[in-house]
Amino acid sequence: MSETRGLIKSMLIIGSAQAVNILISIIRMKVLAVLLGPSGIGLLGIYNSLLNAVGTAAGLGIGSSGVRQIANSRGAELQLSRIRQVLMAAHLVQGLIAMIGVWLLRDQLSEWLFGDQSFATEVGLVGLAILLTLLGTAQTTLLQGMRRVGDLGRVSVLAALAGAIAGLWAVWLYGEAGLVWFVVVQPLSTIVIAKYYTRNLPKPTAGYPSAAQIWILWKPMAKLGATFMLGGLATTATLLFVRGYITQELGVEATGQFSAAWGLTMTYVGFLLGAMAADYYPRLTEVISDRPAATQLMNDQAQLGLAIGGPVLLLLIGLAPWVLALLYSPEFAPAAELLQWQTVGNVFKLASWALGFAFVAAARGGIFLLIQINFNVLFTLILWFGLEPFGLSVAGPAFLIAYCLHFGLINVLAYTFQGFRWQPLSLLLLALHIILALALLALARATPEAAALTSICLALATGLFGLRVVLIKMGPEGRIAARFARIYAAIGWPIRST
Repeated sequence: MSETRGLIKSMLIIGSAQAVNILISIIRMKVLAVLLGPSGIGLLGIYNSLLNAVGTAAGLGIGSSGVRQIANSRGAELQLSRIRQVLMAAHLVQGLIAMIGVWLLRDQLSEWLFGDQSFATEVGLVGLAILLTLLGTAQTTLLQGMRRVGDLGRVSVLAALAGAIAGLWAVWLYGEAGLVWFVVVQPLSTIVIAKYYTRNLPKPTAGYPSAAQIWILWKPMAKLGATFMLGGLATTATLLFVRGYITQELGVEATGQFSAAWGLTMTYVGFLLGAMAADYYPRLTEVISDRPAATQLMNDQAQLGLAIGGPVLLLLIGLAPWVLALLYSPEFAPAAELLQWQTVGNVFKLASWALGFAFVAAARGGIFLLIQINFNVLFTLILWFGLEPFGLSVAGPAFLIAYCLHFGLINVLAYTFQGFRWQPLSLLLLALHIILALALLALARATPEAAALTSICLALATGLFGLRVVLIKMGPEGRIAARFARIYAAIGWPIRST
């Protein structure tokens, strides 16, 4: 129970920060949608896809392997100091190489992404954003590995706010031409603010390592991280390819519709997964060799994800047309169907996410790479063959089908390599939300207004059930938990702690 309370406490801290980030993101995207319309959102999506794809490749997964190394080195001060120094040096060197490479290839990249070289300068400036992103990753990796969850939450909020203000100011002044500066100032804000918090950490006690010592520490981090990098790159490269393909086949406005739906589903799911990962990853790393403890922790995390995230996904399916009009503009109405299909797929994503981290924690990079490639290849193939006959609408079913198959594969691998088994409560939550999500999707395609009302009722009902699950796992300790426990007892549904 103490493990579960720790997970929930970390989720509340990071979740609160992510909730503020979502609000900032909503305001930011609303302003951009009004100022620039679907074409501006599509252009920003392409810039971000390039940033994520190249940044992921240049990072070599050292952010992921670095968290694991730092978590395993807690208490070994000399080793921890060396890892911190190597982490910073590696991200600086790799970021510089990436920045120079993007600048030298800016003409070719612009030709590939846009069909001409008119955006070559903007593409080249994305290389600067890549360098800044890696430097910011080095700072936040250190905070996460040290389990400084509160500081990590503060960095994410303050950086998002500062980046949004500066970025929107650039777009206001320069219009569409200011979008590239919108991309650059986001990671710059992270560096400046994260530095304030990392400087409060204990100073490294080891002297700066020699080149040979750096190589000795960097090599295993890069070797492990490379497989995680390739897995992450599979996702970012797929998104970059898909956006470029849609742009060439259907135009930049269609890319804007896809980006709106994708961004909205990923914003909420990313908020929840980010809140869970901040403490779950280092905590799972510490117990991964103890199979019963790891299985319990993985079930706990999956249950919390579905209990907390499931009701909001149901709400999003029913209210998708109105949410898009509110958060973007009425021009984005065609994205509603995509958003609904992708939201159903995200139920499977919530369930499979906790299992996927087991392979990262156990340093099974090859398996992690396999499951990442599996989803992205399936999604890309369905979209590739379906875009011409069915248009943009095929992207929604492609996402759902790919995640269903991904979920099946990750279950087989988790059982085979980690001995993982689902607990009855996990299966109940999963089945409940899958059935309700599919039913809402069917209703939304037939009668949108009825689906909207139904989704509100279902979200309230599943939210009541999900809150009870969380309270059972937390136990009655604490003033807020005790107050909710009394409410459930009053309605004849008492909470018995596990």
